Amino acid sequence: MKTAEEIIETNKKQKEFYNNIKQNFFTKIWAKIRNGLLNRIRKSIGVQDQAYQLHKEWLGDLSNKKVLDLGCFAGNYLSLYLAENAQEYIGIDLSDVAIAKLNERLKNIPTAKAVAVDFLTDEFSEKDFDIIYAYGVLHHFPNTTILIDKLNEKLKVGGLIVSYDPLETSWPIKLIRTLYRPFQSDAEWEWPFTRKTVEQYKKAFTILDRRGVLGKSKWMAIMNFLPLSQNKLNEIGRKWHNQDWEQSKTSDKVLYSCMHVTMLMKKN
Repeated sequence: MKTAEEIIETNKKQKEFYNNIKQNFFTKIWAKIRNGLLNRIRKSIGVQDQAYQLHKEWLGDLSNKKVLDLGCFAGNYLSLYLAENAQEYIGIDLSDVAIAKLNERLKNIPTAKAVAVDFLTDEFSEKDFDIIYAYGVLHHFPNTTILIDKLNEKLKVGGLIVSYDPLETSWPIKLIRTLYRPFQSDAEWEWPFTRKTVEQYKKAFTILDRRGVLGKSKWMAIMNFLPLSQNKLNEIGRKWHNQDWEQSKTSDKVLYSCMHVTMLMKKN
């Protein structure tokens, strides 16, 4: 298991990668699958908008909240929403190139700023956050124990974490990722959640809500090759997604069949 110092060294490589994104052939193929086919499925069954809407509900009234947008790059889907509505907003990312772009977008919001800094280093001294928004970020840390300690250090008691990350707990995804990993450009900082990872968060925080995405509905990637109308495919996909979405709140079996998990966690 990597130490904090080793992760910080890896993060320097990660910074350079995202400042000058150069994906190899295999990573480009995976990105096309992830951002092409899977995104089309998510849009057709309404997953994407539903997840963002749920996040807004979880975030609640931000007018008296200090918010950290962790690993925000040049701004995720909710970055401007957070910046415009929070009492204080700080976005951080390793990439100074991305942060410069985000600061340009934030220039007319006096209570918001973005900083290029490593979350694990002493250079980032801000704390007492009411909310940490971490969209597609927590799985970039290979040592979950170190990350959880840092999250606890930065949050107020009763503070919230809203997260969204990939899972590798279903057998087809685990197989694909195992075959792909030796060729992956960003393998050093890509650690999709395992069952153990989820259990660590369960022990460290109170999980107020959670939802799995692309469980049964991930098979729409194959269903699309069947001679069915698009309306019928969308109907099947929405039905399967709703089952994933609702049942994963309480069923580990359903959750671990999914490709992604979003969680609302509270510091005890």
